[in-house]
Amino acid sequence: MAFPESPNVKAPRVRYPFGAFLVFIFEKIKKEEMIMATHKSIGVFLCIGILIFLISSNAKAGNEELYGTYRLISTTAKTLETGQEEKYTDETGYITYGRDGRMFVLLVRGKRTKPESLEKMTDQQRVDLFRSVTAYSGPYTFDGKTVEHHVDISWNEVFTGMTLRREVKFDGDRVILTTPPSPRSSDGKMGIRTLIFERAK
Repeated sequence: MAFPESPNVKAPRVRYPFGAFLVFIFEKIKKEEMIMATHKSIGVFLCIGILIFLISSNAKAGNEELYGTYRLISTTAKTLETGQEEKYTDETGYITYGRDGRMFVLLVRGKRTKPESLEKMTDQQRVDLFRSVTAYSGPYTFDGKTVEHHVDISWNEVFTGMTLRREVKFDGDRVILTTPPSPRSSDGKMGIRTLIFERAK
């Protein structure tokens, strides 16, 4: 028995509009860009985190090196205009940097006459003793190169509330503090002071 031939039926063609194709491409590109942006952001935050860690580690290492009590062994004053240096041999004292973030310094200079007693101390003796001492205290910060003394108490009240900066260098058990240029009280000429301390034993 012969079957009739089936008519030639063609399968319908599925058409994708060109606009939908472009949308598909754009969305894919957008997703890839978002992924790349996310990776970049992660990389940036990671670099920032590493940088903060390194800075804090260096600061901590610097503080570890600075901690302690030091005895003054030398003071040199230099006039910037002429380059002339003058050494002071009659100064002595101590500076302390504590682990609690507070520092204290006490320096005396010249021939300090000892009064007979507190009760018999004259006003002139008080003035002379006051003029030959430097003492202050406060929190400090150290970045490995420069230390800042944030003074909250001082012997003359002029320093109270000030921030005193000192360049710091190390030489074995010695710490060398150099002041920024400032006018000298004696003649107003600009100069710097370098104080060399040795770790107290």
